[in-house]
Amino acid sequence: MLLQLLTNSICICCFFTSNAQNCPPNIDFETGTFEGWTCYTGTTSAVGDENVISLHSSGGPLFDRHKMYSAIANSGELDHYGGFPVVCPNGSRYSIKLGNTRAGGQAEGVSYTFTIPANENSYSLTYHYAVVFQYPDHRENEQPRMEIEITDVTDDSVISCSSFTFIAVGTSVPGFLVSPRSDTIEVLYKNWSKVSIDLSGKAGKTIRLFFKTADCTFRRHFGYAYIDVDSECGGRFAGATYCPDDTLVNLTAPDGYQRYTWYDNNLTHILGTEQILTLSPPPVPGTNIAVKLDPYDGYGCSTILSTRLSNSLTVTPNAGRDTLSCNKDPVPIGALSQPGLQYKWTPDVGLSNAKIANPFAAPDTTTTYIVTTNSSGGGCRGNDTVVVRSSIIDDSLQLTGKAVFCIDNGDSAVLKVHSTNSVQWFKDNVLLNGADQPTYRATSGGMYYARLKNAEGCKISTQKKAIVIDQAKPGITYPVEYAMINLPLPLKARQIGERILWNPAASLNTPESFTPIFKGALERMYTIEIRTNTECLTVDTQLVRIIKNIEIYVPTAFTPNGDGTNDFLRPILRGIKELRYFRIFNRLGQLVCETKNEQSGWNGVFKGVPQRMQVVVWTLQCVGADDVVYTRKGASTLLR
Repeated sequence: MLLQLLTNSICICCFFTSNAQNCPPNIDFETGTFEGWTCYTGTTSAVGDENVISLHSSGGPLFDRHKMYSAIANSGELDHYGGFPVVCPNGSRYSIKLGNTRAGGQAEGVSYTFTIPANENSYSLTYHYAVVFQYPDHRENEQPRMEIEITDVTDDSVISCSSFTFIAVGTSVPGFLVSPRSDTIEVLYKNWSKVSIDLSGKAGKTIRLFFKTADCTFRRHFGYAYIDVDSECGGRFAGATYCPDDTLVNLTAPDGYQRYTWYDNNLTHILGTEQILTLSPPPVPGTNIAVKLDPYDGYGCSTILSTRLSNSLTVTPNAGRDTLSCNKDPVPIGALSQPGLQYKWTPDVGLSNAKIANPFAAPDTTTTYIVTTNSSGGGCRGNDTVVVRSSIIDDSLQLTGKAVFCIDNGDSAVLKVHSTNSVQWFKDNVLLNGADQPTYRATSGGMYYARLKNAEGCKISTQKKAIVIDQAKPGITYPVEYAMINLPLPLKARQIGERILWNPAASLNTPESFTPIFKGALERMYTIEIRTNTECLTVDTQLVRIIKNIEIYVPTAFTPNGDGTNDFLRPILRGIKELRYFRIFNRLGQLVCETKNEQSGWNGVFKGVPQRMQVVVWTLQCVGADDVVYTRKGASTLLR
């Protein structure tokens, strides 16, 4: 039952054997894009005893549903559950991911349509896959899955022997393991595997490959997939064409079958029962060899393939074009691998893998690499060279001065990079016009970096440096506060900094607070020093006067004409520590203003319309410094 799991993780590699020719463009994703592919999203459901995946074109790859992986950018990255590399380990440079770990009945797909060349009646493709299933203990038609659907578009028919559905429960495909990173729900995975698809007899036909993944139908268990495609197209067996000086021939049958049985041309004598048949010494040219392929139960049809051996193979080593590696960034060299060939690079320093056709090179110094290529039988040995120039730009960013300071204090921030062929400074990702020298003085706060280019064409950006440049705010004088003798009165300063100091400290409970309490018998003039974390200093002032009695006053008239005098009707309060409300009603009894701030008031406008001359009624309630609640009401005249 451990093979009941619902997390699809698929890497699919279409592998057309022998010599590369007539390959559909970007079927291998080697442009690093989805060009030529159609992306889909949708849902999955169980309808009766069937599993139905409903997909529609998404118009392109969608975030977290179709993701491109690069052998450079994602080098060494492993699948969270399976621990296998996210980039297909077949020498390719790009793979894609379908789906995610968010359960919800999601389904994803990608399809590619191409036409088999008219002269290719023996045609096959091989995909590599790795699957992971979260273990839901559902019925077979309710489980997460990976499906491959191969359609003959020309004849409008599904090629049933080449179309498969992969699930964990009831499958005859071996290789599932329990993930060591399973959480509350067990997770199974299957490492990279190959399956070949026989498209013989389809010369000139248009074929559609459709790869699909889906969560469980109950929307509780997730599934995702990795996909890659090789770009070798042509004949059936690797090794069928061999070199004249080979000492042996390795014939490789298509991948993914359960049993292989090799025969002579008459199908009377068994030559071997493995996927690879080694013949040493090589048979004479023109010998016919056949192999019977028996699939896993439910994964294809039995078939017999045959091929005629030929000693006409030629090998042309290809080390690729001379290239440039900037700051030891890996660059690709060589070319796509071909089945049946062996590769060895010297020296191996700075190479990702010295035994594949297309490694990545990141040498410390300019290096000439030699690739030796030969057939698996040892013949057709030849060499080719490539020069990888190594160029280093010093991308360090130096700061003279302070990264955080107040401009009023005379400090500065000067940024500097090492001189190179071209320098361009940026602030907050915006190019700074004219800032093209190695040294730049920052005059305002922001995130700074420089883009450097040398004479060899290498480009690199420095690390970003955050500069904070502050400027002190002008000081102000607060409205006079009135306190009763030896009764507490709250004071409040502007919160425009991080530290504060009231001077003198007399009559204050906490002179280092933005909201100290005054309690005294003498009038005080306070200076309030407010400092930011950049050491900018602002000095405000606050006068506290002493009164003998609580004073509450509201003008009997006001003139809201915008001349700056008596434009607002508001209370004048002395010895009051809290205004609970101040309300104004017009002659119709409508509430036209309500406030808890004695500094605000009514400007004579109601619902956006200036009111005409009239008598209004007001009422207020406040708490005095003596903790007594005072309520007042009265009338004022609005004059025009």
